[in-house]
Amino acid sequence: MPDTELTEKGLYSLIPLEEFKSVLGIDDRDDKLVKFCLATSTLTIESYCKRKLLRKKHFEVIDYTGDLVLPLREYPVTEVLAVSVENPLPCGFSTREFASQTPAKALITTPSVACEILEPDLYCVIPDCGTDNDIPFDISFSPAVERLRFSAIKVIYYSGYVVNPPPCGLTTREFASQTPSRLDTAASMPLVPADLAAACLELASWNFNRYKSKRIGMTGNIRGAGVQGEHFELSMPENVKLLLEPYRRRVL
Repeated sequence: MPDTELTEKGLYSLIPLEEFKSVLGIDDRDDKLVKFCLATSTLTIESYCKRKLLRKKHFEVIDYTGDLVLPLREYPVTEVLAVSVENPLPCGFSTREFASQTPAKALITTPSVACEILEPDLYCVIPDCGTDNDIPFDISFSPAVERLRFSAIKVIYYSGYVVNPPPCGLTTREFASQTPSRLDTAASMPLVPADLAAACLELASWNFNRYKSKRIGMTGNIRGAGVQGEHFELSMPENVKLLLEPYRRRVL
């Protein structure tokens, strides 16, 4: 499957193109502007929420400090592809090799990293992959991994929502090539929540109307009547912010 979730026609959007056009009664002549508004609105929403919302593959390296339960940056997690532990060797040598080197040789040698892939029974994701709860996910490790004496953990995983996926989340060709376990994972991918889709619809339509009225380059729409009542809206309407509030990353 692709590394990033795309709707039809390769569009990066939280709502389908045809659904947006149908709701607003827009015809095909404005397709380029509609696609631009949907893509930029989706990216603006992800920036405002400080997280990736559409399904995407992530490569995350987490420093290990002794805790067997570690938080994953993106969520909701739909599938873990691989987990490995990394154990840097000083100056590119093992302990025995390092002891036999001259100081000059040790300093000019590029450090290397030894990796070991963990078996799936040594870790689990909390909550379970595919859960549509919009809460941060953790990866929990068995105490047995402590014997490996590693300094960092690398996790490759998919997270985020999908927009109108094909049956089981796969195209016909992909479906034929997958194992039953992979099909179960694809079938459990969480769909974009209704309020998140509504926020994208509101923001994209707001931008669409602004561009259609030739208000390009202006940060907002003038509201009120008369000189005394005129003022600019913020770059994102307040109703969109209210819809996005549950999805914003909390930074402590």
